[in-house]
Amino acid sequence: MPGMKSGLNLDNPLLTAAFRSALLHQGLVALLIFGVLALAWVSAREWQSGGGTRGGSAGAGGSTGSRAAAGAGSRETEPSWRMLLRVGFGIIWIFDGLLQAQPSMVVGLPSKVIQPGAVTSPPWVQHLVNWAGTSWSYHPVQAAAATVWIQVGIGCWMLAARRGRWSQLAGLAGLGWGLTVWAFGEAFGGIFAPGLTWLFGAPGAAAFYCAAGGLIALPERYWRAPWLGRAVLAVLGAFFAGMAVLQAWPGRGFWQGRLRGVPGTLTGMIRSMAQTPQPGFLASWVGGFASFTAAHGFAVNLFAVIALALIGAALLSGAALLSGAAPTSGAALTTKAALTGRAPVPGGLAAPRVGLRLIRVAVMVAVVLCLADWVLIEDLGIFGGLGTDPNSMIPILLLLVAGYLALAPVPARIAATEALQDAVPNAGASVAASTGSDLPTGSDFPAGSGFPAGADSPTGADSPARWRGRLSPGRLAGAFGAADARTVAAAWALGLIVLGAFPLAAAAASRSADPVIAQAIDGSAAALNFQAPGFRLTDQDGKPVSLASLHGKVVLLTFLDPVCTSDCPLIAQEFRQADQLLGANRHNVELVAIAANPIYHTAAYTRAFDQQEGLSRVPNWKFLSGPLPELRRVWHDYYVTAQVTPAGGMVLHNDVAYVINAAGRTRTELNFDPGPGTAVSKSSFAAELSGDAIKAMRAS
Repeated sequence: MPGMKSGLNLDNPLLTAAFRSALLHQGLVALLIFGVLALAWVSAREWQSGGGTRGGSAGAGGSTGSRAAAGAGSRETEPSWRMLLRVGFGIIWIFDGLLQAQPSMVVGLPSKVIQPGAVTSPPWVQHLVNWAGTSWSYHPVQAAAATVWIQVGIGCWMLAARRGRWSQLAGLAGLGWGLTVWAFGEAFGGIFAPGLTWLFGAPGAAAFYCAAGGLIALPERYWRAPWLGRAVLAVLGAFFAGMAVLQAWPGRGFWQGRLRGVPGTLTGMIRSMAQTPQPGFLASWVGGFASFTAAHGFAVNLFAVIALALIGAALLSGAALLSGAAPTSGAALTTKAALTGRAPVPGGLAAPRVGLRLIRVAVMVAVVLCLADWVLIEDLGIFGGLGTDPNSMIPILLLLVAGYLALAPVPARIAATEALQDAVPNAGASVAASTGSDLPTGSDFPAGSGFPAGADSPTGADSPARWRGRLSPGRLAGAFGAADARTVAAAWALGLIVLGAFPLAAAAASRSADPVIAQAIDGSAAALNFQAPGFRLTDQDGKPVSLASLHGKVVLLTFLDPVCTSDCPLIAQEFRQADQLLGANRHNVELVAIAANPIYHTAAYTRAFDQQEGLSRVPNWKFLSGPLPELRRVWHDYYVTAQVTPAGGMVLHNDVAYVINAAGRTRTELNFDPGPGTAVSKSSFAAELSGDAIKAMRAS
């Protein structure tokens, strides 16, 4: 009956089954890609080891050089800070992909996560986010499955590729997808909305994924650059200081545990998290902290402000002390104190030592604060069936620790300088002069020390002929055979990303929503095969129309009330859009509606309805009416009940559509209650209609 449907549930069984089926089929494709790559790799190695053809010899020679280069590169270990970011964020990306595999994501992500996150943002942000949410809603199964494979692929790529261009490309992939998620999925982390607070993940977890991806994508010559660790920590210090200012800003509700009998901003946030389905012990912790915040809101916020400010100040000060530790001039190093090493060198070792201590303490305090916030306020961020990531605290911790590890050469340099100064009194100046700064550079280390001496590798202009030689089948096969297992795994991870991105892009190019939405609302279409009951009626122009007169064309048949203001106009628009989706096939299809109102059923009412809905301009649209006895017979033949309600305010009738093939046989029956009548559901019904019409044409 009209208006009885209210939309889709998060656990809609049809969408859940379609989502699991998509993951299963795409998972089999992922295994097939892995198998093909592995087989090709093993075959190339065997072919290479056997000498191959002349082209293979060239390939083998090239691979020998590659192996030699790989062996030379392997002596240079990956910095610990980069390894932490690469492995840490690789695991998080995979974990996020697994979270996206929750069945409730199919329906719930746009309506329960994406759109609510932009409610308080400016209109332009809401428009952007709603566009993304609508795109997801048009193709929920494809979008949900694509997100799984893209994020798992990025994570596997980061874990597999330790160094080189493959590893840098993995960082760029994380940066690009992170930006997509940050803009469309997190509404830019809420930075344009009021109420921004670090305690609840501002400025969005995806922003830190982007930062990590950008660092991983840096060329190797930057990996041990003297400024990189300081820059990371200085940026984080400024971030913490800014978050402290926002947290302390009056009038935002964070200073009050309760405000006029209503929970304050922070209390309300924590209580909402405590109500999320989760383990009982965790819910009791979060609920207990919510009660504590309600009773001592001022103290809790004051502690947060002070902690954030101190962490930010310590990181900024420590980075400044390290960056200012280099001697200002060679003349200063020629003093007697510098030569003997008995007195502090201007800008010498005391400043970096203090800076390191400040940074170490700040990092330790930040670790404790982030973990406490992650458990007690963010509630781990993964429960309720709609958690998309572990929120921002873990990514922040990874960046903090990575920034500190990037300073690891500093203590060793300080100790080495002090030892040399004690052993050779006049060596203080030469050592200090050779350092030039508190952190090492590539030129500070001898060859074979495990540190780069300069850029990644010299490059020159290659002639086109040389490039053609490199791209010859023999050379390519040789290079592929010489690749290690990690490179093959990275190529497979790239295949996972393509596996997710390609169907999503193809679905986004569609003009209508996935028919599975209509099926989820009203059930799957019923396949039939019987002779359609005949009828003789007149169209909106008074011309006689019978089912026999439509022989040779597919008929899409429905029943509409010409004075209805609820479902019937929606169904009419779905028929109109189905006609557009048919394209050139519309010439072989007739769109037919039969009046379903015992009182208002004459041609005057059907013409007015057509004019109102813009159907008078659709050449293959026919709205049929006739004497009431004939209409009642047709209603009976097609199992339609049309009756006036006792109050006389509306007519109740079935929302149904039939697909009748060119031979006059009924092939499909569709339940056709449009429910809420959203743009998604309308285009989904239209896609289902046009698809069934094309099937009927092909089967005729």
